[in-house]
Amino acid sequence: MNTTQILDSEGKFTSGAYPKRDLAIVRGKGSRLWDSSGNEYIDCVAGQGVANLGHCHPRIVKALQEQSEKLITCPEIFYNDQRALFLEKLVSHLPQGLEHIFLCNSGAESVEGALKSARLKTGKTGIIATMRGFHGRTMGALSATWDKSYRTPFAPLIPGVKHVPYDNFAAIEKAIEENTAAVLIELIQGEGGVRLGSSEYFHQLRQLCTEKKILLIIDEVQTGFGRTGKWFACDHYGITPDILCLGKAIGGGIPMGAVALNKELGPLDKGSHGSTFGGNPMACAAALASLQCYEEEGVIENSAKLGAYTQDKIANLNIPMVRHIRGMGLMIGIELKTRVTPVLKGLMDKGVLALPAGPTVLRLLPPLVISQEEIDTVVEKIGEVFAEMA
Repeated sequence: MNTTQILDSEGKFTSGAYPKRDLAIVRGKGSRLWDSSGNEYIDCVAGQGVANLGHCHPRIVKALQEQSEKLITCPEIFYNDQRALFLEKLVSHLPQGLEHIFLCNSGAESVEGALKSARLKTGKTGIIATMRGFHGRTMGALSATWDKSYRTPFAPLIPGVKHVPYDNFAAIEKAIEENTAAVLIELIQGEGGVRLGSSEYFHQLRQLCTEKKILLIIDEVQTGFGRTGKWFACDHYGITPDILCLGKAIGGGIPMGAVALNKELGPLDKGSHGSTFGGNPMACAAALASLQCYEEEGVIENSAKLGAYTQDKIANLNIPMVRHIRGMGLMIGIELKTRVTPVLKGLMDKGVLALPAGPTVLRLLPPLVISQEEIDTVVEKIGEVFAEMA
């Protein structure tokens, strides 16, 4: 199919729920993507944080090929070799004490599982989340997501969810009630503008939740698996949640999510939750190969090194329309004094694909395998776009 045929056919039959760019991506390799017209792009979208290992990583491709010839589906009512190997390796890299894993298909599903687990294990229903927080679009996750434009059309959502200012310990302390089951936070608010909370805030929150016997749920759907320069953003702060939500990069590009519970909360009651495709052998084989890549190929170290390098390079451009640059590892937000949409269009025209994080934040989420030379090109193109807009 040529570009016109792809756009016409998909445009005719798609749900309409997505604001699409007029681009048909048909091939990827590493940090590069190609459209149906043969144009090449440096990918700083990475499937919205999914492709931490780049596109079509050979170890993941091989794992999928081999597993597809053995067993494609197997629900968790049976044991499976790939699932067993994956779970053992995953737990070895999680913050200490997180020992029980519920496998699902996405980050939003992992948040749903976390909220259900919190209510199940505490017998309480109240959830405290934060302003600018984004946790997904299924009904429970949407209830914890702050942006009213997402929530309002689907009201009423699940009751008992409060939103308080982010990085404000006093606000959370004040919001806690007798019926509070859990506090749900992101260590870096990705969709909310790549905003980082303070170490003091997180440590105070961990202590408060312990004292009040409230569960601390940390959403690392976007920040997990090397994105911030460590295995998990938790590792930067030395804190361990009671429940950890994972997704996006966990499966090397294959849909997967996970809810990690501490040993006091697990195992879950039999029949209390389920997922038909959760933990299927194909996803587990891909995820196992992904973990091996993170262990052996230096991509997490690359994220830490090139993240700092990228922020410095952009800062050195001295762009008047840039208000602030922030981030951790290869999760970078560039806050602008102007709307971000024209910048995204200008970059796409120059062969760089990037994301927004709100109306005025340019977000870069490149694969962790990206090279310094590719980063240099991205920064060069950013400079060119803003020079043309001045």
